[in-house]
Amino acid sequence: MFTVVTKSELARAIDHTLLRPEATRADIARLCREAREYGFAAVCVNPFFVPLAAEQLAGTGVAVCTVIGFPLGSTFSAAKSCEAAEAVRRGARELDMVINVAALKERREDVVLDDIKAVVEAARSVEHNAVIKVIIETCYLTREEKVLACRLAEQAGAHFVKTSTGFGTGGATVEDVALLRAAVGQRLGVKASGGIKNAKQALAMLEAGATRIGASAGVEIVRELS
Repeated sequence: MFTVVTKSELARAIDHTLLRPEATRADIARLCREAREYGFAAVCVNPFFVPLAAEQLAGTGVAVCTVIGFPLGSTFSAAKSCEAAEAVRRGARELDMVINVAALKERREDVVLDDIKAVVEAARSVEHNAVIKVIIETCYLTREEKVLACRLAEQAGAHFVKTSTGFGTGGATVEDVALLRAAVGQRLGVKASGGIKNAKQALAMLEAGATRIGASAGVEIVRELS
Protein backbone atom coordinates (compact mmCIF):
# COMPACT_ATOMS: atom_id res chain seq x y z
CA MET A 1 0.00 0.00 0.00
CA PHE A 2 1.22 3.49 -0.85
CA THR A 3 1.11 6.39 1.57
CA VAL A 4 -1.78 8.59 0.46
CA VAL A 5 -0.51 11.87 -0.98
CA THR A 6 -2.29 14.68 -2.75
CA LYS A 7 -1.45 15.93 -6.21
CA SER A 8 0.24 19.02 -4.75
CA GLU A 9 2.20 16.98 -2.20
CA LEU A 10 3.52 14.74 -4.93
CA ALA A 11 4.48 17.74 -7.06
CA ARG A 12 6.43 19.25 -4.16
CA ALA A 13 8.53 16.08 -4.05
CA ILE A 14 9.55 16.26 -7.73
CA ASP A 15 12.62 17.81 -9.33
CA HIS A 16 11.31 18.51 -12.85
CA THR A 17 14.30 17.51 -14.95
CA LEU A 18 15.65 18.22 -18.42
CA LEU A 19 19.28 17.22 -18.97
CA ARG A 20 19.21 16.16 -22.61
CA PRO A 21 22.23 17.55 -24.49
CA GLU A 22 20.05 18.87 -27.32
CA ALA A 23 17.68 20.85 -25.05
CA THR A 24 17.23 24.45 -26.16
CA ARG A 25 16.34 27.69 -24.37
CA ALA A 26 12.74 27.20 -25.47
CA ASP A 27 12.72 23.74 -23.89
CA ILE A 28 14.05 25.14 -20.61
CA ALA A 29 11.51 27.96 -20.64
CA ARG A 30 8.75 25.38 -21.07
CA LEU A 31 10.21 23.31 -18.22
CA CYS A 32 10.09 26.37 -15.97
CA ARG A 33 6.50 27.20 -16.98
CA GLU A 34 5.46 23.67 -16.07
CA ALA A 35 7.31 23.88 -12.76
CA ARG A 36 5.46 27.09 -11.89
CA GLU A 37 2.11 25.66 -12.96
CA TYR A 38 2.40 22.39 -11.07
CA GLY A 39 4.39 23.61 -8.08
CA PHE A 40 7.37 21.29 -8.41
CA ALA A 41 10.15 21.43 -5.82
CA ALA A 42 12.78 22.36 -8.38
CA VAL A 43 13.83 22.26 -11.98
CA CYS A 44 17.04 20.40 -12.72
CA VAL A 45 18.97 21.67 -15.74
CA ASN A 46 22.49 21.61 -17.10
CA PRO A 47 24.77 24.38 -15.75
CA PHE A 48 24.63 26.44 -18.94
CA PHE A 49 20.90 27.00 -18.40
CA VAL A 50 21.06 27.99 -14.72
CA PRO A 51 20.85 31.77 -15.39
CA LEU A 52 17.81 31.32 -17.64
CA ALA A 53 16.04 29.09 -15.13
CA ALA A 54 16.86 31.46 -12.27
CA GLU A 55 15.36 34.34 -14.24
CA GLN A 56 12.25 32.36 -15.17
CA LEU A 57 11.64 31.13 -11.60
CA ALA A 58 12.53 34.21 -9.55
CA GLY A 59 10.06 34.69 -6.71
CA THR A 60 8.11 31.49 -7.46
CA GLY A 61 9.39 29.22 -4.68
CA VAL A 62 10.63 26.70 -7.26
CA ALA A 63 14.35 26.07 -6.75
CA VAL A 64 16.93 25.92 -9.51
CA CYS A 65 18.98 22.72 -9.38
CA THR A 66 21.92 21.84 -11.60
CA VAL A 67 24.36 18.96 -12.01
CA ILE A 68 28.06 18.93 -11.19
CA GLY A 69 30.65 16.61 -12.73
CA PHE A 70 27.83 15.18 -14.81
CA PRO A 71 27.29 12.46 -15.91
CA LEU A 72 30.48 10.49 -15.19
CA GLY A 73 31.89 12.13 -12.07
CA SER A 74 35.45 11.32 -13.12
CA THR A 75 36.80 14.83 -13.49
CA PHE A 76 39.12 16.74 -11.15
CA SER A 77 37.73 17.83 -7.79
CA ALA A 78 39.02 21.33 -8.55
CA ALA A 79 36.86 21.39 -11.68
CA LYS A 80 33.80 20.24 -9.73
CA SER A 81 34.50 22.88 -7.08
CA CYS A 82 34.76 25.64 -9.69
CA GLU A 83 31.62 24.44 -11.46
CA ALA A 84 29.70 24.33 -8.18
CA ALA A 85 30.69 27.84 -7.10
CA GLU A 86 29.90 29.30 -10.52
CA ALA A 87 26.52 27.57 -10.67
CA VAL A 88 25.54 28.98 -7.29
CA ARG A 89 26.74 32.46 -8.27
CA ARG A 90 24.54 32.19 -11.38
CA GLY A 91 21.42 31.26 -9.39
CA ALA A 92 21.46 27.55 -8.57
CA ARG A 93 20.43 26.70 -5.02
CA GLU A 94 20.61 22.90 -5.30
CA LEU A 95 23.51 20.93 -6.78
CA ASP A 96 23.40 17.26 -7.77
CA MET A 97 27.04 16.15 -7.94
CA VAL A 98 28.30 12.83 -9.29
CA ILE A 99 30.84 10.99 -7.15
CA ASN A 100 34.04 9.53 -8.47
CA VAL A 101 32.66 6.02 -8.96
CA ALA A 102 36.04 4.46 -9.77
CA ALA A 103 37.61 5.83 -6.59
CA LEU A 104 34.72 4.48 -4.54
CA LYS A 105 35.04 1.02 -6.07
CA GLU A 106 38.76 1.07 -5.30
CA ARG A 107 37.87 1.95 -1.69
CA ARG A 108 39.83 5.20 -1.94
CA GLU A 109 37.66 6.74 0.73
CA ASP A 110 39.83 9.83 1.17
CA VAL A 111 39.51 10.68 -2.53
CA VAL A 112 35.72 10.32 -2.53
CA LEU A 113 35.34 12.24 0.73
CA ASP A 114 37.53 15.12 -0.41
CA ASP A 115 35.75 15.24 -3.77
CA ILE A 116 32.35 15.69 -2.12
CA LYS A 117 33.73 18.13 0.43
CA ALA A 118 35.16 20.28 -2.35
CA VAL A 119 31.70 20.77 -3.83
CA VAL A 120 30.02 21.30 -0.46
CA GLU A 121 32.55 23.92 0.62
CA ALA A 122 32.59 25.71 -2.74
CA ALA A 123 28.81 25.99 -2.84
CA ARG A 124 28.53 27.15 0.76
CA SER A 125 31.23 29.76 0.24
CA VAL A 126 28.80 31.49 -2.11
CA GLU A 127 25.44 30.53 -0.57
CA HIS A 128 25.33 29.11 2.95
CA ASN A 129 22.00 27.37 2.36
CA ALA A 130 22.97 25.64 -0.90
CA VAL A 131 21.68 22.06 -0.95
CA ILE A 132 24.07 19.33 -2.09
CA LYS A 133 22.79 16.01 -3.40
CA VAL A 134 25.36 13.26 -4.03
CA ILE A 135 24.66 10.99 -6.99
CA ILE A 136 26.20 7.61 -6.20
CA GLU A 137 25.13 5.83 -9.44
CA THR A 138 23.79 2.70 -7.76
CA CYS A 139 23.77 0.60 -10.95
CA TYR A 140 27.56 0.27 -10.74
CA LEU A 141 27.84 -0.44 -7.00
CA THR A 142 27.57 -3.39 -4.68
CA ARG A 143 25.38 -3.20 -1.60
CA GLU A 144 28.45 -2.49 0.56
CA GLU A 145 29.65 0.23 -1.81
CA LYS A 146 26.25 1.93 -1.71
CA VAL A 147 26.33 2.03 2.08
CA LEU A 148 29.90 3.33 2.02
CA ALA A 149 28.92 6.08 -0.43
CA CYS A 150 26.13 7.14 1.91
CA ARG A 151 28.50 7.31 4.85
CA LEU A 152 31.01 9.42 2.92
CA ALA A 153 28.30 11.77 1.63
CA GLU A 154 27.06 12.34 5.17
CA GLN A 155 30.59 12.79 6.51
CA ALA A 156 31.31 15.39 3.82
CA GLY A 157 28.32 17.49 4.82
CA ALA A 158 25.96 16.74 1.93
CA HIS A 159 22.20 16.95 2.37
CA PHE A 160 20.96 14.12 0.10
CA VAL A 161 22.09 10.91 -1.49
CA LYS A 162 20.71 10.25 -4.95
CA THR A 163 20.43 6.96 -6.79
CA SER A 164 21.32 7.70 -10.39
CA THR A 165 22.24 10.12 -13.15
CA GLY A 166 19.78 8.53 -15.56
CA PHE A 167 22.69 8.09 -17.97
CA GLY A 168 24.04 4.85 -16.47
CA THR A 169 23.04 1.25 -17.09
CA GLY A 170 20.17 1.40 -14.61
CA GLY A 171 18.00 3.81 -12.68
CA ALA A 172 16.25 3.97 -9.34
CA THR A 173 14.83 0.84 -7.73
CA VAL A 174 12.64 0.47 -4.68
CA GLU A 175 15.28 -1.80 -3.14
CA ASP A 176 18.04 0.76 -3.55
CA VAL A 177 15.91 3.57 -2.17
CA ALA A 178 15.10 1.49 0.90
CA LEU A 179 18.80 0.65 1.33
CA LEU A 180 19.86 4.29 1.09
CA ARG A 181 17.16 5.32 3.56
CA ALA A 182 18.32 2.66 6.02
CA ALA A 183 21.92 3.84 5.59
CA VAL A 184 21.26 7.53 6.25
CA GLY A 185 18.30 7.25 8.60
CA GLN A 186 16.48 10.57 8.84
CA ARG A 187 19.71 12.56 8.78
CA LEU A 188 19.82 13.02 4.99
CA GLY A 189 17.30 13.15 2.20
CA VAL A 190 17.09 10.43 -0.43
CA LYS A 191 16.46 11.33 -4.06
CA ALA A 192 15.22 8.60 -6.38
CA SER A 193 16.08 9.32 -10.00
CA GLY A 194 16.38 7.43 -13.25
CA GLY A 195 13.57 5.70 -15.11
CA ILE A 196 10.65 6.99 -13.02
CA LYS A 197 7.91 7.46 -15.59
CA ASN A 198 4.56 7.19 -13.81
CA ALA A 199 2.75 7.86 -10.55
CA LYS A 200 2.84 4.23 -9.44
CA GLN A 201 6.64 4.21 -9.63
CA ALA A 202 6.94 7.60 -7.95
CA LEU A 203 4.67 6.61 -5.07
CA ALA A 204 6.58 3.35 -4.61
CA MET A 205 9.81 5.33 -4.27
CA LEU A 206 8.26 7.63 -1.68
CA GLU A 207 6.93 4.63 0.22
CA ALA A 208 10.42 3.11 0.21
CA GLY A 209 11.88 6.23 1.79
CA ALA A 210 12.57 8.77 -0.96
CA THR A 211 12.04 12.41 -0.07
CA ARG A 212 12.61 13.70 -3.59
CA ILE A 213 11.93 12.29 -7.05
CA GLY A 214 13.99 13.28 -10.08
CA ALA A 215 12.00 12.84 -13.29
CA SER A 216 11.62 14.25 -16.75
CA ALA A 217 8.02 12.96 -16.72
CA GLY A 218 6.93 15.14 -13.80
CA VAL A 219 3.85 16.52 -15.53
CA GLU A 220 2.61 13.08 -16.56
CA ILE A 221 3.25 11.70 -13.07
CA VAL A 222 1.24 14.41 -11.34
CA ARG A 223 -1.58 14.31 -13.89
CA GLU A 224 -2.11 10.62 -13.16
CA LEU A 225 -3.29 11.51 -9.65
CA SER A 226 -6.15 13.53 -11.09
